[in-house]
Amino acid sequence: MSGPHQDQPLVTAGTPLDAAEAAVVLVHGRGATAKSIVGMADEFHHDGVAFLAPQAARNTWYPNSFLAPVESNEPGRSSGLQAISDVIEEANDAGIPTERVMLLGFSQGACLASEFVAQTPRRYGGLAVLSGGVIGPEGKAMDYEGDLDGTPVFLGCSDVDPHIPEERVHETADVFEGMDADVTTRIYEGMGHGVNEDELAHVSGMVERLVDGA
Repeated sequence: MSGPHQDQPLVTAGTPLDAAEAAVVLVHGRGATAKSIVGMADEFHHDGVAFLAPQAARNTWYPNSFLAPVESNEPGRSSGLQAISDVIEEANDAGIPTERVMLLGFSQGACLASEFVAQTPRRYGGLAVLSGGVIGPEGKAMDYEGDLDGTPVFLGCSDVDPHIPEERVHETADVFEGMDADVTTRIYEGMGHGVNEDELAHVSGMVERLVDGA
């Protein structure tokens, strides 16, 4: 498809893609940039891993809350999902199979990455959902189908996040467990909307295993 996020720049870091054993796709949050989330990768850099961050047009993947009616977030939502698919395809073309491609998103980017994996199930190298969940209004039918074949999934969020209801985090965990993912969920008391050291440590372990299992 052609949408607002197609033909945006791809920011890269870490091992060059043509020399990498694995890749992590980093999906930035609302109002942030690909460059800013690539900076987070300094916390879990690992030799042999390429870090690939697509950029949203005007720094926002879709205009409204992820809990708004889905159609109100089009075409941004679908264009963002396509942007993730395009980056994975680029990694595949460089010889990195999808089972060694991990996705990580924060906030709006975590919601988009969650939705992508739920809609496009297969074995991935991992999924790290930092303050996010699958997209759609409260009470939506969680009728995702498919097999994630043991994909490691980490969900971390505050119990008082002003943008992400704790209930949606648990609903998202249930979705992925039902699709045969290996799910870890951690709810942090009073954290607000951010990323903490425990989450970064868990992600670092996921990235390390991504290469060690190659």
